[in-house]
Amino acid sequence: MSSTTSIEQTVLPVDLRERDQWVCWRQEQRNGKETKIPVTPGTGAFASSTDPETWASFETALEYTETVYADGVGFVFTDDDPIVGVDLDDCRDLQTGDVDDTARDIITRLDSYTEVSPSGTGYHVLVRGELPQGRNRRGSIELYDTARFFTVTGDHLEETPDWIARRQDALVAIHREYVQDTGTDAASESDYHGEADDQSAVNSTVDIDVDFEDEELLEKARSASNGDKFDRLWRGSTTGYESQSEADMALCCLLAFWTGGDAARVDRLFRQSGLLREKWDDVHYSDGSTYGEKTVERAIANTDDVYDPSSGEGTDQREPQGRTTSSGQTVGGTDGARTAYLAEKNQLLSERVSDLEATLKQKNERLKELEADNRTLREQLDACEDQLEGLDQQADLETGAETGGEDASIWNRARRFVRDGNE
Repeated sequence: MSSTTSIEQTVLPVDLRERDQWVCWRQEQRNGKETKIPVTPGTGAFASSTDPETWASFETALEYTETVYADGVGFVFTDDDPIVGVDLDDCRDLQTGDVDDTARDIITRLDSYTEVSPSGTGYHVLVRGELPQGRNRRGSIELYDTARFFTVTGDHLEETPDWIARRQDALVAIHREYVQDTGTDAASESDYHGEADDQSAVNSTVDIDVDFEDEELLEKARSASNGDKFDRLWRGSTTGYESQSEADMALCCLLAFWTGGDAARVDRLFRQSGLLREKWDDVHYSDGSTYGEKTVERAIANTDDVYDPSSGEGTDQREPQGRTTSSGQTVGGTDGARTAYLAEKNQLLSERVSDLEATLKQKNERLKELEADNRTLREQLDACEDQLEGLDQQADLETGAETGGEDASIWNRARRFVRDGNE
């Protein structure tokens, strides 16, 4: 891991250092996987890439990395800054520093500030520009411009500029060629989602080609036997659902069915529906995933039946019913939407509990440190008082010897009166 605490401030572009959009991060084990958890500088509490109250200046964040509660710093992207981050994973040989051809092409064409990632096996490129519409990741390439944080190491790639350059044309071209290109096998999207669970990987690689324009696909969904339900959800109605999150999951399950489990297309279509809200792009998970990304992922994982246009069946397509497990639980299809929603909610709450437990542990450790400091100070104070008392007694004896007992007593009281008044 690169040492963030050794960052020379002058190495980083001024565009980054001058913005109060910094968090810290620490590495933890989550579900057997090393994960970088964003933390608030100064408190160690869980930081949110959508809550400015949990951010700080670069100097404050860097200083906090000197404690045991943080391993590095990170920069948060927002809608208010023009900075786009390009994350290139698993493209650099840790031993030799060799870079694969795709990463080298992207780095060369963007020609902007680039640094080695904390793992040493990837790169982060920062450019000025606007991220094109559409999907923002494919395989090991991810692009972000808001509601995410990038770890920052200061391990600058020397052959790249030491400033953040405006590269809108190059950004658009790279997004089109490496991320948005629909000619690439959709299964590549599963490279990222495959870590979720085996079922998710299976469903995201279903070899079903739903070759319809969006409007045609939506018309088929409206004309199906469960078209009324689809239309209500599409228009933004949550009638019959306990929460909008449950309605979100139900619509995503239907879209997963009609798109053949195409995650990017489910996301694109959902964004056109009446259910879309700001929460969709909010980061809700410690791995940096947004609420929308996890909802789509779990909808696909819980949808076994998908629309197959080659089957010859018309628009009277039955509603996907899912499967029944050995325990009698229904999983998959729109009937599994509530199960998937509850699973998502449980996962979110579990992660929140873990964060709170970690914060509580840190605060307890800090409390113990303060109690120990308090004991030490009290012992020092007691020692000082004993020393002062000894000096007072010695002064009394010396004064008594010079002036006599009665005069000594009067003198001592007067001296103490003056001393107490000064205090």
